[in-house]
Formats: sequence, C-alpha cells, structure tokens
Amino acid sequence: MAKKSAKSAAAAPTESPAEVTTETTTTPVAATPAVSSTPAPAPAAAAKSGGDTILRQPAEVKYADELAYLIGVDTAPRPFTWRLSPRMVRTFILGSKPSDKLDREIKQKFYGDPSVVERAIVTLASDRGLLLIGDPGTGKSWLAELLAAAVCGNSTHVVQGTAGTTEDQIKYSWNVAMVIAAGQSQQSLIPSPIMTAMKKGEIGRFEELTRCTSDVQDALISILSEKYVSVPELSGGDGVVFAQPGFNIIATANSRDRGVNDLSTALKRRFNFVQIPVVTNKKTEKEIVLFRTKELLARNQFSVDVPPALMDVLLQTFADMRQAAAAATSDDSKLESSLSTAEQIGVLEDAVLHGQFFGQSMLDSATLAKSIVGTLVRRIPEDVSILNKFWHSVVEKHAKEDKGEWVSFLQGGKDAMSNMS
Repeated sequence: MAKKSAKSAAAAPTESPAEVTTETTTTPVAATPAVSSTPAPAPAAAAKSGGDTILRQPAEVKYADELAYLIGVDTAPRPFTWRLSPRMVRTFILGSKPSDKLDREIKQKFYGDPSVVERAIVTLASDRGLLLIGDPGTGKSWLAELLAAAVCGNSTHVVQGTAGTTEDQIKYSWNVAMVIAAGQSQQSLIPSPIMTAMKKGEIGRFEELTRCTSDVQDALISILSEKYVSVPELSGGDGVVFAQPGFNIIATANSRDRGVNDLSTALKRRFNFVQIPVVTNKKTEKEIVLFRTKELLARNQFSVDVPPALMDVLLQTFADMRQAAAAATSDDSKLESSLSTAEQIGVLEDAVLHGQFFGQSMLDSATLAKSIVGTLVRRIPEDVSILNKFWHSVVEKHAKEDKGEWVSFLQGGKDAMSNMS
C-alpha cells in the first residue's frame, strides 16, 4: 500500500503545461467503470425528503415546475445529454416572450445582456470550459447555478476556491479507515465534486478560481483538455476515470482578485472568458434588487412593499457613492465595499427585516439609511469617516433640494454613524 497522509492517501501527479496537449477529441469516450461510490441524492429528491426544511433550495429545485414544463415542450436538438436545448436554456434564464408562444410564463431570473448568456450557453456546448469573470455582486455564481440547473438538472457539484483549497478537492481523496483496513480500491476512493460531475456527464462548478494557488488551479488542465482523471494507485482499467458526454466546468473569478493568483497561460487557453458587466441602468438594477430581495424574504414569509420614493433613494445613493469612489484619488479615500447590486439587495433585506421585527412593519427611510451604514462600514474609523463626508455633502444636498424621504434618510444615517464614533 502506498504511503499516504491522513488527509489524502494519494495525489495524482499534475501534468505541467508543456506536457499537456491542447487538442482534444470531440468523440465521446466510453466511460471506464473506474470508481464506485455511493452517489449523493439528487437535489430534487433531497428537497422532497427534507420537506420545507431546506434553507436555500438550488435552482433546479426552486424552479422544478418550470424546468419540467420546458423539457416537455422542447423539441429542438440538444447537445450531448442536455435536458434542454440551448434556446430553451436561454428562455429558462432570461424569461419567456410572447414570440416564444408558450402556454405559461417563464420568469426572468438573470438580468443582463442576453448576448452574455448566449455566449455562455454556446461555450458549454463546446469543448472548452466557461469562466465567468466580473466585479463582486454582478451575479456570476447565480448565472452559473442557473446554467447548470437548466443543462443537467444538478447545480450542486461545486468546489469553493480558497487559499486552502487542495488538489484532492478537485480530483479525489481516500477514505483512510477503509484504506488501512483493505487497501486502496474503488470503494475507498472519494471522488471530488468535479470527478462526480465527470462520471455523470454533468456540469461541475468552481467558485472563485483565482483564490486558489497556481498549482491547485493547474490540476484542472488535464481535466479540461484530456477529459479524464488518472488514479495511479489503482491498476488496470480502474485507474482512469473518463468524463461522460455532457461534462463541462463553469468557473467564476472576481475581477478585483486579478493578481492574487493569476491563471497560467495553459489554463487560460482551456477556458472561454465571459465578462459579466456591472449593471449601470437604474431600471434594470431596480428589477434585480426587488426580484432577489423578494426571494430572500420569502423565507420569513414577508412580502416586499418598497415605496417607489424609497427605492429611488436607495438607487441614487449607491449611484452617488460609486461616482465618489471613481473620483477618489487613492484606495484609502474609498469605502472598502464594492458598492455592488448584491450589496443593495443586502441593504434592502436588512431594512425590511428590521422594520418587520422592531419597527412599524413597514420600510421607512431612516431605517434604510441605518442599514446602508451598517452594511457598508467595514473599517472603523476609516469607512465611518469616508461615509460621514459623503453624508454631509451629497446626502445633505439631496435633503435640502429634493426634501421628501431624503430628510429622514439624512438623519437616520447621521444617527447610525454617531453610534460608531
């Protein structure tokens, strides 16, 4: 028996970029029954068995009715083993139109440039991996989840990239107790989420790829190019796990993390890069914020009734703060927050919950201001000082000129910051 650490009984050797061919076959390779492990229950089955106790349902469970309907009416050709055709995947993500002539409405779930979604879908049908890159809060992970749910009905084959992510989490590890008792075998091998996706011909997801060290990132090179994983500890046909048709990888990367752990040239060649832009259109941003906030608050059975004037205050405040951040001369004079749409969603959810639990069961501008301060202040006293200057200049100007909700919004923010001094 090969010597192993307690964490992993063995690690497959990583090929260097020079040793990996850039050519891959488009002919599906029959899978060798290399690894036998007890598969995790499908998300839909797990959700049913758990009743209503799941805190956050994956997209394929949350929108199971829509997916089942689209599968039933979809007559277009489907790549590999896809559950939906590319056109229906697009409809599932971006919503239906009258021209689609469907018997029921399909809700829009991702708000953005349709061409971005289309290019992502086309990439998944090709031989290359998909890398979604953009600023924090632009919806990269949400789009990746929706794509996986529509293509293969399972978005849970996920590896979360961190500085501590190891090659074992990308390829495989071992059940140490079983290895000690009976040696290395198919039964004692623990497949990673990526390997499980390969065996099932489904989509594997890799979140925050650039947070991982370079040697861990490069473990993906052979998977993306050769479409198999070698298990040298096992002999014969059991020593290779081939990807089934339909397998691909969706990775995400934070554009602000560039330079943390840059991707190697060899790995970049195996991905199609799709940039997710920051939403700048106020109408679109309003739709995103309301849509996601309603979904989040549904857990507490709260309905969201945001007065249009308060929604305008929230959107305008974030727009003004982004403008101030762009004009800042140094990072020290900027808030640490990215001021993303995702943070607006968090602010609105926090304000609504506060009003429901401790207020008058309705959203007011003072509570909204306190939620903004509480969400955006991460460095004390630096962020407090930056936000205080913004409040006494920009927000105070709105209160004097526009009045209305801005007056109590101004005071609510001042009160919140005074408690942090």
